[in-house]
Amino acid sequence: MASNYDGLDYPTEDLDTTPANLIKPKTSATITVRVIKSFEFRTTKSMVLRDLNLEQTTVGQLKELVRQAIKTQGAWKPYRNVELDTIKLYTVAHGAKTTNLIINLDNDEEMIWSDDSAVLATLGAENETEMSFFNRKLYDEFKQKPETKWD
Repeated sequence: MASNYDGLDYPTEDLDTTPANLIKPKTSATITVRVIKSFEFRTTKSMVLRDLNLEQTTVGQLKELVRQAIKTQGAWKPYRNVELDTIKLYTVAHGAKTTNLIINLDNDEEMIWSDDSAVLATLGAENETEMSFFNRKLYDEFKQKPETKWD
């Protein structure tokens, strides 16, 4: 038994302590894609993709899946004028997160997935992985001068 802040005892034997990245197999994973419209204004919207087979889905297929959802779903209309061309790992389940709220500015060489034929699982994607999808030219400009305009 474990005590909660209210002093009551709660049974812990039945709690599942499996880490989130291992709850679902890589053949049926849930991932979050942060679609970034503007770095300066932190304009972003998250798309949750469920039951994605990370052992078969390539970077290129993921890009096309997200682009198709943006084209066809009404909630994504403000994002239709952005040319999205780059995917970058943001974090994996239980991994360290960056202080930047929309994109990890570190380690571009390893974290930007530029090979469209690469399979997501071979790049380290697993259940509960978060990644950013954005325009590379806008990202490079923001990285040179990482200032936000809405603060």
